[in-house]
Amino acid sequence: MPPSPIGQPHSARAEERLAGRGGARELLRLPAYLFGALVHARARAYDRGLKAAHAVGVPVLSVGNLSVGGTGKTPFCIWVVRELQRLGAKPGLLSRGYRAGGDGRNEEALVFSAACPGVPHVQDPDRVRGARALVARGLDVIVLDDGFQHRRLAREQDWVLVDALRPWGLPRDEQGESVRALLPRGLLREPLEALARADAVVITRASDVPERWLAELERELAAAAPGKPILHAAHRPARLVDARGVEHPLGELADRAVELVSGVGNPQAFESTLRSLGARVGRHHAFPDHHHYTSVEALALAREAHASECALVTTRKDAVKLLPLGLDCLVLEIELELVRGEAQARALLAQLAQRSDARA
Repeated sequence: MPPSPIGQPHSARAEERLAGRGGARELLRLPAYLFGALVHARARAYDRGLKAAHAVGVPVLSVGNLSVGGTGKTPFCIWVVRELQRLGAKPGLLSRGYRAGGDGRNEEALVFSAACPGVPHVQDPDRVRGARALVARGLDVIVLDDGFQHRRLAREQDWVLVDALRPWGLPRDEQGESVRALLPRGLLREPLEALARADAVVITRASDVPERWLAELERELAAAAPGKPILHAAHRPARLVDARGVEHPLGELADRAVELVSGVGNPQAFESTLRSLGARVGRHHAFPDHHHYTSVEALALAREAHASECALVTTRKDAVKLLPLGLDCLVLEIELELVRGEAQARALLAQLAQRSDARA
């Protein structure tokens, strides 16, 4: 991939450096060991009741990760909220609001608001306080975004998302292997054994890896979470929209020269989707996750795309920050689809809806 003068080429991102083996990076295994000891002690404290988990009077469903980075939580939370609505529940979304802008919302809040209009969304680093704020608004189910490690808020169900492309947070090599390590040597927040407390495991981007890799991942997850449903989800390109909101056929990307701009947890997945649509991908301006773009950066991106005579394509998550800066680009919108285990997923959600009905 050609180097990007704007943003970072993939090789410059921290996860790409950590994905290698040997050298000075292996010195990070000592602090990773210490981090693991702290994680284990904290988990034991919650398991034994030494740390309190606070209930808020309504069912809480947590959607989380084992690792740092993007696994598709935002589109999955949107799917969950819509399903709960279909079951007659009144859900609300609760998230931390990482790197929120001046209006108190981050880009995920803007995407969620557009996808689920009218559904309340509270962003608060104190999840218990945020949950109580949602309950005060009359909601009967709370969907907690990125909540697997935030055990201070009690929950009825824990759903954990595992990205088939990066199951342990770091990219796979050509053989499908990847470094598996806790922070800071790797990107794992908790060891694989933590999946024992999950109620469901969702393999996202399940259609983007070879069958052999998927089968091996399933075996590992089943051993870590015995008896728990393992669902498969795929990220499907849904719409291609220009800066004026006009929808274009996805086929327009076939054999078209494009440059990409993204500030997401897994830029590899975004690029892979464009290539699957037949686009000829040139530079990928990969910014850090949740990056706040400046007008100077937007102007530089526009100038480079014009000079290379390429269309500029971005994600929906990035578009909510780039379009207000006047950047002329195409927005590829992705939707999540459960391709295996949909009946099991709906049954789990029905349990929450029934509990909310009983409360009413």
